[in-house]
Amino acid sequence: MAHREALRELQSRLASRLQTARTEGVQASWLAVEAGGRNFLFPLAQSGEIFPLASAMPVPYTRPWFMGVANLRGGLFGVIDLAGYVDDAAPRPRSEAARADCRLIALNTALELNCALLVDRLAGLRNAAAFASSSPADEGAPPFFGTRFTDAAGRHWQEINLQALAQQPRFLSISD
Repeated sequence: MAHREALRELQSRLASRLQTARTEGVQASWLAVEAGGRNFLFPLAQSGEIFPLASAMPVPYTRPWFMGVANLRGGLFGVIDLAGYVDDAAPRPRSEAARADCRLIALNTALELNCALLVDRLAGLRNAAAFASSSPADEGAPPFFGTRFTDAAGRHWQEINLQALAQQPRFLSISD
């Protein structure tokens, strides 16, 4: 019970900080998430609302990374497992404890795509000062990969341009 309350508090604080960052200027530039054992950064201007993991209704004859559709605040959203999409693989099984940390990150409404990305864990907000170095995306990386950052602890963070992701033909074509 205390674990759930702590998660709710964290989500509430993140949502509050996200809203403050949007209204007061650019203090934080990215929403940091973990998916499939990797660290990703979503630009705040392209990120939407954060939702707890909701059960998605499976859709037949779709790619393995397409989890189905979910009702999020009265809207119908396609749910995509981010790690599965990046690796072009089926979503890996998650324990009940791991599912408690999972979140759905909706794309910003300006991108005009009712879609939410399933991530394993929220890691907070980041700005440029949180990183020790940066480099362009690796050669051969997907076109939606942006800058690759390294933090002071040596962890690598891959920026994902959500607008470019939302325009990828493979992302838009969920049929198998």
